[in-house]
Amino acid sequence: MMKKAIITGIAGQDGSYLAELLLSKGYEIHGIVRRIAIEDSEHKLKNISHLTERIIMHVGSLDNILSLIKIVKDVQPDECYHLASSSFVSYSFDDEISILNNNVNSTHYLLAAIKEFAPRCRFYFAGSSEMFGDVGQSPQNETTPFNPRSIYGISKVAGHHLARNYRSQYGLFTSMGILYNHESPRRGYEFVTRKIVSSAVKIKLGLQDHLLLGNLDAWRDWGYAPDYVHAMWMMLQTDEPDDFVIASGKTHRVRDFVDTAFSLLDLDYRRYVRTDPQLFRPSERVQLCGDATKARTRLGWSHTIDFSDIVRLMVEGEMSLHTKCNQ
Repeated sequence: MMKKAIITGIAGQDGSYLAELLLSKGYEIHGIVRRIAIEDSEHKLKNISHLTERIIMHVGSLDNILSLIKIVKDVQPDECYHLASSSFVSYSFDDEISILNNNVNSTHYLLAAIKEFAPRCRFYFAGSSEMFGDVGQSPQNETTPFNPRSIYGISKVAGHHLARNYRSQYGLFTSMGILYNHESPRRGYEFVTRKIVSSAVKIKLGLQDHLLLGNLDAWRDWGYAPDYVHAMWMMLQTDEPDDFVIASGKTHRVRDFVDTAFSLLDLDYRRYVRTDPQLFRPSERVQLCGDATKARTRLGWSHTIDFSDIVRLMVEGEMSLHTKCNQ
């Protein structure tokens, strides 16, 4: 019998790769999208434009429990992947209120709807390395205490504990992935990696003359998005629900990412990149670096593409977009 899966955030980087993966495994895919995405599908749904005829779209709002109840009751999913969230790490008060409300409420409403109307559904919650924040140890694993330093990180910790509570109190199958930074050509332009790659290509093509960034010496654990969504699926195929860190276990500086991207285009980044102290985030005393030993041993998961190849794929993808636009 064909499995049915609901994906929130289906039009994002992770959602689009997950949809492709599940379709390849014979799933019936249901995506929850806002009405504005349907009305502006050319831009809002570009990552899944090649899949729209194979996906069942539901117009709904994650901050409306009645909307989610209707979708869950109608679909009766076997699996639900909750990927949608306000992911911008902001420190402004207005943004903080919105991020906290959106992320916590959507997770709570979705869990409540599943508990009441599809209790056998397996639920995946997308956590983040931002949950660890200002930690005292590196690398971090599933037993490392959370100490988030942003409202986004706090909202993810709250969602994590909500999902664990529904697992322990109500017996729902809820698994949480604590995913470190993962990139691809589908990364959104609001993320620094896509900003770097896009600017490098524009500079190469004479469309831009410089790039403004924050701290070039910040360290990150970067992986490849399709590898990470494969881990999400693997988590929901186990006998028992659990929590897993998904990471490459290797760190690189933002400077390394910039140097690699510009070098692939035969450019010296030092001629074009400027730093702005206003773009600096609070310093991290300990590097955010993930230990995915548990995922490797329990799930058999591993990452397949290393740092330099990730950057190369992103540069090639960005150059291809500009080539298509000029044809």
